[in-house]
Amino acid sequence: MSTRENNKKEGFRLGVHASIAGGISKSVERAAALNCNTMQIFSHNPRQWRKSTIPEAEVERFKTLRKQHDINPVFIHVSYLVNLASQSKTILRKSIDFLSYELETADTLGVEYVILHTGSASGEGQKSARGRAVESILKAVESRQYKSHLVLENTAGERGDITSSIPALAEIIDSCSSDRIAGICIDTCHAFSSGYEISVPEGTNKLVGEIDEYIGMDRLKLIHLNDSKRPLGSGVDRHEHIGAGHIGSNGFKTFFSDRRILNVPMVLETPKKSDNDDKKNLRKVCRLLA
Repeated sequence: MSTRENNKKEGFRLGVHASIAGGISKSVERAAALNCNTMQIFSHNPRQWRKSTIPEAEVERFKTLRKQHDINPVFIHVSYLVNLASQSKTILRKSIDFLSYELETADTLGVEYVILHTGSASGEGQKSARGRAVESILKAVESRQYKSHLVLENTAGERGDITSSIPALAEIIDSCSSDRIAGICIDTCHAFSSGYEISVPEGTNKLVGEIDEYIGMDRLKLIHLNDSKRPLGSGVDRHEHIGAGHIGSNGFKTFFSDRRILNVPMVLETPKKSDNDDKKNLRKVCRLLA
């Protein structure tokens, strides 16, 4: 059974992070070729501050192909350079401006959600850093009336991380009190690396239970599916192919056994040297979901 047939049969929304090389509409073609029915993209080179305007023809083609292939919802992942908790005034100014740009791009393309790592601030208390992130988010989302919504992603617990736990994410969302923040994205590698043992029932229940208690399951908008190259609680963000890391195939079976997450769109961010890597990981996820 193909990925799309499995998704349709079970009601899943399963996809990949698709490349925009050759034009942003190419990302839809690539996702459709893999039988995906949701996807994530970068709107530009994520390691540069450079902005660009998407040609109108590309925008229309992107929208047409999405509708044609029923790829929904679509997520734009914010640039790696954005750090809304930075102690540098220059980085903070650029980050606020760039988040506004990402939201504007999402509106242009008709994309529903923008995925954000709020940032990090080593050498400073997490609470004050989260406070600065809140101020920065509000400056970006209140700069104009956007249609797209922000989704905050959990982090792996590396030095300076301020959102590696569900209560920390909830603190930012509650402090912002903005309807532009739709909810959260959970990355399985990040959760595992930060200490949530999702490879066993107790760990999955702890993670999902905290989401339900502090944020609400209806605000879990996306799951990034990644195995972890590093062991539980390592605090290191290193993605691995599904089943090939420390979470493992049995761990993902355990994770998927919690029915509360199965109506949430899932997107692979696993290592990719070719499209064949995506195919292998999609097949693996479909087998484990079954």
